[in-house]
Amino acid sequence: MSPIARFVAAGVALAAVATASIASAQDFNAAPNYGTLNLNYGFTPDPQVINLQSGGNLDAQRLSSSCRGFITNAPDVRLNYNAGGGYPLILSVASGADTTLVVNAPDGTWYCDDDAGVNGLNPMVRFNRPMSGRYEIWVGTYGGARLENAQLHISELYSQ
Repeated sequence: MSPIARFVAAGVALAAVATASIASAQDFNAAPNYGTLNLNYGFTPDPQVINLQSGGNLDAQRLSSSCRGFITNAPDVRLNYNAGGGYPLILSVASGADTTLVVNAPDGTWYCDDDAGVNGLNPMVRFNRPMSGRYEIWVGTYGGARLENAQLHISELYSQ
């Protein structure tokens, strides 16, 4: 193998190791900080509201350049959701602080939002055709690793 080919191969191997460490940055199998919800489509009351503290010591950008805020290693909430009835699934946060949202969907895809919710500083992720399965949800704090009071809203009808 030529020196250039070895250099390229070493770079590819290093990139694979770096990507693997990024993907494993969040432990979606860890016990959630604020519990697990099991919901079937058409659930009541709607919205389901979970009081929590946003934030953590890990920069969410480690997951994707589209993610913002600081989150914990373990998810804040685990949602086991049985989709159906043509309902969307809307995850949003209400807080006086600037919060973010990181969601690992049942198919392993990561979804992140910073300011799509109400009041300009609250996040929202909307699944128009949600999958049945396990959603891991992190509520982050934008701009620093501090904890802030927040409410996670899980709805099929509207966003907070």
